[in-house]
Amino acid sequence: MPLSTAQIPLNPSPSSRFAQSTLFAGLLVALLLSHNPAFAKAETHRPSKTQKAAKPVKKAQGVSYSQSPQALQFADDVARERSLDPAWTRKWISAAVQIPVAQRLVAPAPAGTAKNWAAYRARFIEPKRLEAGLRFWQTHLDALTRAEKQYGVPAELVVGIIGVETLYGQHTGSFRVLDVLATLAFDFPENHPRAAERSRFFKGELAQHLVNAWQQKTTPDRALGSFAGAMGLPQFMPSSWAKFAVDFDQDGRIDLLNSPQDAIGSVANYLLQFGWKTGMPTHYPVELKADADMATLLAPDILPTFSTERFQALGAGLQGNALQHQGTLALIELQNGDPTSSGAPPTYWAGTENFYVVTRYNWSSYYALAVIDLGNAVKALLMGGNLQATSAQ
Repeated sequence: MPLSTAQIPLNPSPSSRFAQSTLFAGLLVALLLSHNPAFAKAETHRPSKTQKAAKPVKKAQGVSYSQSPQALQFADDVARERSLDPAWTRKWISAAVQIPVAQRLVAPAPAGTAKNWAAYRARFIEPKRLEAGLRFWQTHLDALTRAEKQYGVPAELVVGIIGVETLYGQHTGSFRVLDVLATLAFDFPENHPRAAERSRFFKGELAQHLVNAWQQKTTPDRALGSFAGAMGLPQFMPSSWAKFAVDFDQDGRIDLLNSPQDAIGSVANYLLQFGWKTGMPTHYPVELKADADMATLLAPDILPTFSTERFQALGAGLQGNALQHQGTLALIELQNGDPTSSGAPPTYWAGTENFYVVTRYNWSSYYALAVIDLGNAVKALLMGGNLQATSAQ
């Protein structure tokens, strides 16, 4: 699952801004499974007619992994397990350098930091992003329409995700993916409460990045991405690229860095594969009664658990179409700062299975609702809405 900088300040759970699959995803990527031509041949690959010749990527300055026993053993293990040439894997792991800023950016928010939904939402539902979203939708209307028909995922949700992740391709990241993945695989900050788990995750992503480069007939140092190694318009991690990316422009290759059509199809496919149910809303309004059993309602977090009957029996009132909802629901709580210090009371929604699917892209309810709201706001503009009125809603 894809990861993106949108996730950093919110980390409400494991992969919040580190989608566990994060996508932080993740969360959140280049084609799976190995192929083993001779090493010399792999080193002299040339772009196909449909590929753009890659520009040289400037190597970052930092401590090299060329002398790290752990890193070199990892290179040998990946070569053996993924049927790659060990000299090739050693060469590229040795080319990686440590990026201290990546280590700093993965640190959890300081304890006691209050989340603020209103402030978070305002970062994304604003005129610049809305205008860019409208242009993106108008430019890629055919691809968005085709993706909705093929995968059953609404165009506005795809538009919302790409807008939050990279401002429609304007901010896809400037870190060498090889460097940041190596840094977080071998030198994940030890003071992080889940350091061992996170290190294993990034080792898996680094291994997949090597496989993807081999499969794509390129070199692992070419790709640029986020501080966590997420790439392209949709900020897919290497494993998500391998599992969910599609050649939606049908040019014979998958390119999430330069093809908006491939990004659109891949985001829609990602959501479908995680269980998107066509036609089901993502959330409903909820009215909490004074005696609502908040401990029980919030215990499952964002996992839909309650039937509509049970949900209401616990004190979460529903109205209109929500009363006919056939699936399970979760009570979504969004904090609005510290109510005791100029903050506002939390915002609540009833989240459906489809809301949960959106959180598989990034394990954060704040992220999910920002994506949904941005997509709906851009859709309102497409239908003739007013920019200022839409951004203020």
